[in-house]
This record gives sequence, structure tokens and C-alpha cells, in this order.
Amino acid sequence: MSTPRQSPLGSALALAMALFPLAGLAQDAAAPRSVAPLPAELPDSGEPTPPSPVVADEAAGTPGLDADFGIGRPATAEEIAAIDIDATPDGQGLPDGRGSYAEGKALYDERCVACHGENLKGIPETGGPALIGGRDTLAGDKPLKTVESYLAHASTLYDYIHRAMPMDAPGSLTPDQVYAISAYILGRAGILDETAVLDRETLPQVRMPNAEGFTADPRPERL
Repeated sequence: MSTPRQSPLGSALALAMALFPLAGLAQDAAAPRSVAPLPAELPDSGEPTPPSPVVADEAAGTPGLDADFGIGRPATAEEIAAIDIDATPDGQGLPDGRGSYAEGKALYDERCVACHGENLKGIPETGGPALIGGRDTLAGDKPLKTVESYLAHASTLYDYIHRAMPMDAPGSLTPDQVYAISAYILGRAGILDETAVLDRETLPQVRMPNAEGFTADPRPERL
């Protein structure tokens, strides 16, 4: 078998490519190495320097979360309580109070109808979302996410109303009012009847239509 012949030009190119990295290494070794210059020191402005988060005696301890960099202050118990209002599906976090369907209707007409409409189907012209309807549409071509069709737990409805509604005065509703509005919405959705009364004991017992529509997150709370 004969060996293919390589042209002189091809041989020269191959040799150059083989020697190019070696030449670069030789140049790097010969050239003095340099580093970026340090920034010039800024003149003293006279402004106080925030304290370091590191404890004064570094050998005696390590930085802690109590370091404040000279700004802010610890939150008070009252400030923490004002935002520590989340409610979980098992009823944890739900406050004392009660509310009925009839009470909720009166409150809805006063505080909610402007955005969500008289029939709770929303007001598309203003962007107000529907609260009821859409059951069994989530797997279809035109899914409609509402309290009735999407939420897996009634506690989510309570938590959201309590925290974020009404839009013009979020957090202004009392627990009694939130229970009542929740009862009215769930009643209009056909999930509860009009005689239902919600409180911290009965609300977690409400069975939502989409209760099995979510997959539990298997990841641990902490790694």
C-alpha cells in the first residue's frame, strides 16, 4: 500500500501549527509578569464608617446575624406579628373569628364587586379576575384559573384575602370579614351551601374541587 504524499505547503503549515504553542510559551516565560495596579486611596471624606460585622476580637468569635452595619434596627414583636399571618392547609395560623355566607355577601357587595363583578366572573375590561367557574378546564385548551377550579386548599383563599385584599386597602379586613367573604365565594362556587359558617375549625375541613390537582414537593424544607 502506498502512503499519500503531502505537498510542501501542507508540510510547512503543519510544522508552523505544531511550533506555534511552543513559541507562545517561550514568549510568556521571557516576558515579565504583571498585575493590575491597586486603586488609588480615596481621600478622607469625614463621613463615619459603618462598623464591621466582625466582632471586635476575631479570635473570640465569628460574625453573627446580629451585626447591623450601622443601619436599621431589629423588628419589634408587633411588626413581626403584623406580617406573620400565613395560614396553612391544616389550619395553623388561622385566627379566631367566624363569618357566614350572608355576612360575606354584604361585604362582597361593598368591598369586592368593583373588581370581580356582581356574578363573581370578573370584569375583563378592567382586568378583574373571575373567582368562580372554570371547574375541570385546567387540562383543556382554554383553562380558567379561579378559586373554584384551581386552589387546592381553602386556607389559600383565606390567606390571600387577609394579606392582599381589597386591592385599595390590603390587610384592612378583620378575621371575621375574611371568614365571611371566603364563605360567600365558596358558596357561590357550589363548594359550600349558603348556611355555612367558617372559622378556624371548619375552614380546613373544606374540600376543594382541585384538591388532588397538585403534586407534593418532595424536597426537604432544609438542606
